[in-house]
Amino acid sequence: MSDTRFAISSSALSASIDPLGAELWSLTDAQGHELMTDADPRWWTGHAPLLFPFVGRSRGDIYRLDGQDYPMAQHGFARRKSFAVVEQGESSLLLRLEADEETRAAYPFDFRLDMGFVLEDASLRMTATVSNRGEAPMPFSFGYHPAFAWPLPYGGAAEAHRVTFEQPEPAPIRKVGEEPGLIAREIIPSPVEGDTLIPTQAMFEGDALIWDDLASRSLTWGVPGRPHLKIDFPDTPWLGLWQKPGAHYLCVEPWAGMADLEGFDGDVWGKQGIMALLPGDSRSFRMDVSLVDV
Repeated sequence: MSDTRFAISSSALSASIDPLGAELWSLTDAQGHELMTDADPRWWTGHAPLLFPFVGRSRGDIYRLDGQDYPMAQHGFARRKSFAVVEQGESSLLLRLEADEETRAAYPFDFRLDMGFVLEDASLRMTATVSNRGEAPMPFSFGYHPAFAWPLPYGGAAEAHRVTFEQPEPAPIRKVGEEPGLIAREIIPSPVEGDTLIPTQAMFEGDALIWDDLASRSLTWGVPGRPHLKIDFPDTPWLGLWQKPGAHYLCVEPWAGMADLEGFDGDVWGKQGIMALLPGDSRSFRMDVSLVDV
């Protein structure tokens, strides 16, 4: 956490963003109701870390590139780096992280990560743009990790909240395996009934629920008949849902990439979900969060 956060606002929403990790710290409605985690330290003090240059954990916190091993903490280093301000307005903010000596020791690529936030009425539009400014193809993945209030501040018990997907989601899902932070190779039946998931804290006793065969690119979170959040993620094909059982949040995590499978022992180019960014190219990942009245 840094000493100074940036505030942006619209007629319907206000957001606070920490330059450390370009992390969305708070999202409130016009009445001041908090829509994100309470960050109770008994559970988890994160708010919405960005996952870059890799999503999830590499086996042994090490990845192999062209025969050489490099250290890499779970979810990468972007969440622990200070971003510079590029542009700031009343309702928008653009932050930037570029490669430096520290990042090159773990990730030998000249990258740029721009993180944009724009409030438009009752929607927060976030866009992450990854650029390869070097001379070699760059392996990477990217993910969002925001923690939304559970329960939301509009009445209704925690048990009444629903995740409603854009489409039915009958495909099997994955969970974290026995190796810490790595993905089990076995699949399990989908807990989604049609297009609806009724989350319980017990579902997360074994860590996250992971969709790697996801039909939807949008979902809603909240109590039927009450204001809820609509979350759009058109550029990320996978999804994780996570909480620490007992906490007052649900993380809705759109991913383009994933942790290593249990037992993975290959080069980073063989890691599931790794994308190749050619020199001079960029790729963007959008996530919109909208407060929707019923």
